[in-house]
Amino acid sequence: MRVGLGVDAHRFGPGRPLMLGTIAVDHPAGLVGHSDGDVVAHAVCDAVLAACGSPDIGALFPPGDPMWAGVAGATLLGHVRTHVATHGLRIVNAHAVVICESPRIGPYRAAMQQGMTAALGAPVTVHATTTETMGFTGRGEGIACQAVALVERNDTEDA
Repeated sequence: MRVGLGVDAHRFGPGRPLMLGTIAVDHPAGLVGHSDGDVVAHAVCDAVLAACGSPDIGALFPPGDPMWAGVAGATLLGHVRTHVATHGLRIVNAHAVVICESPRIGPYRAAMQQGMTAALGAPVTVHATTTETMGFTGRGEGIACQAVALVERNDTEDA
């Protein structure tokens, strides 16, 4: 078994929907990014990739590559799921902690967990916290997320 940690952060920007954990969340601004800016899905992707000993999300899905422009977090999670399987590994679970003052994550938690679990093929749970108005998340400039994932060899040998 292997554990990996992923972290992502994006700033708010006008003119796009806010995508978190594969779902659209009601908010006046979305997150700026080459893809859909889904910090939760991105952090989970990086956590899984780290657990596999693979390069990070930026290496697998380069931000300058037009192929990944505007791509959905669910699509990235699906590609990571395939990547893991081709390396003889299985995702056991993942957990994400969303860091923001707004929006409130509670009303969206179940849908986020459901969407990411379906895309990743393994249980994903979500928690949230604020920074008590400190830093860029506290000032409402963006959202950050930290995630952890556990993978194991399909044949249960040491990774």
